[in-house]
Parts: sequence; C-alpha cells; structure tokens
Amino acid sequence: MSFHGVMRPGHTCIRVLEMEPAVTHYVDHLGMIKTGEDDQGRVYLKAWDEHDCFSIVLREADEPGMDFMGFKVHSTADLDQLEVAIREYGCEVERIPAGELTGCGHRIRFAIPSGHPIELYAEKDYVGNGLGRLNPDPWPEGLKGMQVNRYDHCLLYGPNIPDVVDFFVNVLGFALTEKVIDPDNNMIGAFLSCSNKAHDIAFIHYPEPSKFHHASFLLNSWEEILNAADIMGMKGISIDIGPTRHGITRGRTIYFFDPSGNRNEVFCGDYMWYPDREPITWTAEELGKAIFFHDRKLNENFLTVVT
Repeated sequence: MSFHGVMRPGHTCIRVLEMEPAVTHYVDHLGMIKTGEDDQGRVYLKAWDEHDCFSIVLREADEPGMDFMGFKVHSTADLDQLEVAIREYGCEVERIPAGELTGCGHRIRFAIPSGHPIELYAEKDYVGNGLGRLNPDPWPEGLKGMQVNRYDHCLLYGPNIPDVVDFFVNVLGFALTEKVIDPDNNMIGAFLSCSNKAHDIAFIHYPEPSKFHHASFLLNSWEEILNAADIMGMKGISIDIGPTRHGITRGRTIYFFDPSGNRNEVFCGDYMWYPDREPITWTAEELGKAIFFHDRKLNENFLTVVT
C-alpha cells in the first residue's frame, strides 16, 4: 500500500490525577515501556512493538481527559502541504517547535469542528522494538502485564460530526469506513481510517465539545483479550464492559478505566480496509447490536461516561 499524507495515529497526551498510580497502570498492567520524562513532569511511554520513541504522554492535571491526539505524516513536505490546506479550510494553526515533546519534530496543532485539539508531525526519534532488524525474534523477553502491541486509535465525543467527517475526508485524506445515522438520516457516529485498518479515529455525537471516550491498544487474539481480563481481575482494575464483540468494526474488546477515570480499551480482530470499499451504515435503532454485538443492549455507562 502506498502511503502519503497522514499515515497513522502517532500519540495521545492523557491527563491523569496522580502520576505514580498512572505509570503503574500503563507500564505494569498494560505493559507499556517508559521511555522518558521531561522537565514539565510529563512521562513518555511506548508499546513494545512500536518503533518511535513514544505514543502515550501522561500529564498530571486537576482533571482527567485528553490534551491532544497526534498523527504522523509521511514527510515534512506533506506536513507543509497539509498545513496550507488546514489554514485554507479555516482552522487556526499553532506551530509547535521541535523538542517541545521530547524526541518529536515540529508539530502543527489545530481544533477540529468537535472542539478536539489534533496535531500532525513528520519526525520522531526512532528507538526500535528491541528485536533488531536482522533475523529478529518474534517478541522480546521481559514484557509485563497485558503486553499491548501498539497504541491504535481513540474514540472522541463532541458535536458537529458531519463537519468533522468533511474535514477528515476532504482535508486530511481519511476514508469514512462506518457511520451511525439517526431516524432523520443525520450522522451521529463516524469511523475514519488513514490506513487499511477499520478505523484510526472515531467520533460519536455529544453536546459538549472536546470529550475523550477512550484510547485503544492492540492485542493479537481473543485469547490475549481474555488474559487481559484476568489481569484486570487480579489487579483490581475497574472494568466497564466486556470481554465482548463490536458489530461496528467487528473488533473483539474489553473496556476498563485507568486510576484517574480515563477509559482504555484492548482489542483485536477488525477487518482490512481498502479505498474501493463503500462505508458500512448502522441505524440508531440497532445501536445496541452495533456496539455490543453479543447481548445487543446499550450500556448507559459506556455511552455517557467521558473525560
């Protein structure tokens, strides 16, 4: 597949109430690797099979939630072209110098119609996955907890979903893979891909802007999802829903909370997306099946608890 423009989700900055229990959760329980800490007290983490120096940034704050989500683009030239297109669309763009996030090149930040701050960048320090690139083993020894492979996507809540889709498709070059419509044919949910995954970011309509629903981390199999659930039970981690399957994206999943109340997901098993596919549509009256395919019932906590 030929990549250009926006390639993949690159990082998310998550606000936590206390750093020490947050680091224990993301490192010892999820199995991420701490790669650094900066003079602002922010902690940098990567999943074991990620090659860039971080994908999750933890910042201690008075309330939980997400500061921003960043996407990596193919080249600096692509970043410059996208900056022009974003400004022409009408968004104010903030240029953030290289090094403001340790190991990351210069970034551009802008607010999308749902109110969420989104970043693009082209360069980040390469550290590898600990296996090397000559005759590597399949996985490194010494992994902890759930052993998540990578940070995969976020689900964000906010208003103006059709405008969000227009921006991601026509400015950033994403594809709409699945959508949810209400009885009046209004789009109230959107799943968007910049790759050949079922989604790299998703949005659900919510009256308040810039709300964070969850950050998701990839595992390899249903067995690994069940093992993650065992770890949650052993460590007293608060489970929201699952293990179960989604109708949307077909993902097999379990949702749970970090110590600050931010929702996490571990999942596996979505499908491959290609540009010649048409989007899948889900109707609001079948939303229970769309979200929780097995019992086909909506979970009010899942729909309303955001940070």
